[in-house]
Amino acid sequence: MKILQMIRSEFSRLWATPMARLAFVALMCVPLLYGGLYLWANQDPYAKLDQVPVALVVADEGVQHGDARRSIGDEVAKNLIEDGSFDWNRVSARDAERGVEDGAYDFSVTLPKNFTEALESSRGDDPHRAEVLLTTNDANSYLASTIGEQAVKQIREQVVRSVNKEAARAMLDGIAEIRVSTVQARDGASKLVDGAGQAQDGAHQLALGADQAHAGSTELSGGLATLRDATAQLPSQTEQLAGGAAQVAAGNEQVAQLGREVAGASQQARDRLSSDRDAILNDLSAAGVAPEVVFAVADRLDGVGGALDDANSRVQSTSAQLDTLAAGARQVADGSRALADASPQLAAGIATAADGAAQLDAGLGDLATGAHALDDGLAPLVAGTGQLRDGLAEGVERIPDSSDELRGRQAANISDPVDLRTEKVTSAGTYGAGLAPFFVSLAAWIGIYALFLILKPVSRRAVTALHAPVRVAVAGWATPALLGAVQMLALFGIVAGSLGFQVTHPLPAYGLMALASATFAAIILALNVWLGSVGQFLGLVLMVVQLVTAGGTFPWQTLPAPLAALHHYLPMSFAVDGLRQLMYGGDLGHAGTDAVKLALFLVAAVLLAALGVARMMRSRTLRDLQPSLIG
Repeated sequence: MKILQMIRSEFSRLWATPMARLAFVALMCVPLLYGGLYLWANQDPYAKLDQVPVALVVADEGVQHGDARRSIGDEVAKNLIEDGSFDWNRVSARDAERGVEDGAYDFSVTLPKNFTEALESSRGDDPHRAEVLLTTNDANSYLASTIGEQAVKQIREQVVRSVNKEAARAMLDGIAEIRVSTVQARDGASKLVDGAGQAQDGAHQLALGADQAHAGSTELSGGLATLRDATAQLPSQTEQLAGGAAQVAAGNEQVAQLGREVAGASQQARDRLSSDRDAILNDLSAAGVAPEVVFAVADRLDGVGGALDDANSRVQSTSAQLDTLAAGARQVADGSRALADASPQLAAGIATAADGAAQLDAGLGDLATGAHALDDGLAPLVAGTGQLRDGLAEGVERIPDSSDELRGRQAANISDPVDLRTEKVTSAGTYGAGLAPFFVSLAAWIGIYALFLILKPVSRRAVTALHAPVRVAVAGWATPALLGAVQMLALFGIVAGSLGFQVTHPLPAYGLMALASATFAAIILALNVWLGSVGQFLGLVLMVVQLVTAGGTFPWQTLPAPLAALHHYLPMSFAVDGLRQLMYGGDLGHAGTDAVKLALFLVAAVLLAALGVARMMRSRTLRDLQPSLIG
């Protein structure tokens, strides 16, 4: 019998009766139901998270700021509801608890009453962290609880960004105020430098003036000391002077009095001579004295009168001078008395002035010393204020000068400094597409496994009649391989057509699916040839082992060490990896390597099956004649 005849004979047997045809069609649809329905159900679950009901409880009491009360909890709730990532329902704490318990909500998120107060506590002396309470119920859905944890992380990130932005803005505004103050300090320091320089110049001039004043005070102190010594006897001397002046004044007053008396007598004599002249002349004329005699007497009398006038004038002048002298002498006497009375105080004042001059001299000496010290001390001050000014100027240059709008953008960037930019070498697109390589490979194994429930691994007639084990093994493998190719073609149509998953290299992808199905057919064939019903069961066990080692859901590196080691030696791992490369647009060389490994598994399994057929041809046992427990 030829290979095609054996294949045709097996197909005829499968299509012989209506029940056989029904079983055949049903088993052919097994991989389509498994792979297609599962991938359809999980096509893109993350796109429908907005249909997941979630309870949102806002118990936040907020914080009073002046006339306004701020509640960050209300702000967060508003953002969450507007974002619509879940079906948020803002309810009371009691309704949320009851809803999570009875399954009305998959989970609940509670913002406690001190939420805002805790977030703003970092500004005070009792900083503490705010809490967000996530309430889950795994009886509703374990994955929903896991998704809830991710949702709370997003809430936390949102709140952290908001709080960080406010804190960063406050910090930047503070830095801006510091810069303004530093600029003012720098300008003040510049004025201080100028003032210190002027003060140093003034201190230098003060030191010079203090030296001069000290020299003058020394001379003054010496002169006043000499004057004090010279005036020590002044009170007694002025007392003697006052006594003598009083005596002189008294004598002068007596002389003046005599002078006034003489002047009076002289004036009387002058006045009497004038009146007696006329009387004498009249008497002479009356007596009959000759006129010549009368004229001669008159001349004589006029001569005497003139001399008497001159004498009287001198006497009157002398008397006035004596009066003046007496008055002056009295003034001198009075002044001398006043001087004598004041000289003790004057002497005491001169002594006090001498003592004060000595103290002034000592004080000016200290002043001169201090002025020189001040002059020397102001030099470091000038240098220090210069360094202060330069340091403040350098500080101003280091503090950025920013506008209000720039600080707003800086605060936003500080609060969220990292922008995640994903560069994908390849992209599956959706959650379902990401699982497709794994479930397609698993469906291929299940499809072949199901077919071997009704297929005969090898034709017993061929085993009995022929002595060509390779031909019999190839014929036993070709039938499920061809049916598997048809299954994979239909499944490929569902994946790439009905579900619309991305397949970058469609023909190579289908070819790898068909190759994987053919390889699985060869492996299950070999198990059946060598172990019969036990081999069929081991095919199920091998499927379970590959289900966890293929790395179709989680990375294979997360597996326990024994299972992770098996990942490198089981065929489904290569089928999953190769389909990922071909569906997502990965490395074609890598996919080719996976295909070569599957082909090696296929050839090895077919050869192993041929060895089993050869063993059957050499010796038949009662076990070979017993009906199979499966099919």
